[in-house]
Amino acid sequence: MANHKKIPLRKCVVSQQMLPKKELVRIVKTPNKEIIIDPTGKANGRGAYLRPTLEIYEKAKKSNALERALKTKITNKFYEMLYLEINEGWY
Repeated sequence: MANHKKIPLRKCVVSQQMLPKKELVRIVKTPNKEIIIDPTGKANGRGAYLRPTLEIYEKAKKSNALERALKTKITNKFYEMLYLEINEGWY
């Protein structure tokens, strides 16, 4: 019997799709209430996952899905930073 490694799945807070963790962007509210983009996937705090597409980004901003998932207000400055991360194709 072959040894198959399990691929961790996470749910996109906008599309509600279960996708491999490596295909998603993790947004974290740290214990000191700071909102950051977590490229390592290991930062301490409450996390939410997004598929890194402009369509999902627009829906997230419009529907406040990230705010609900992280239970905090998210600034336009953070959304601009997230847009640049997604648009540059770092994910």
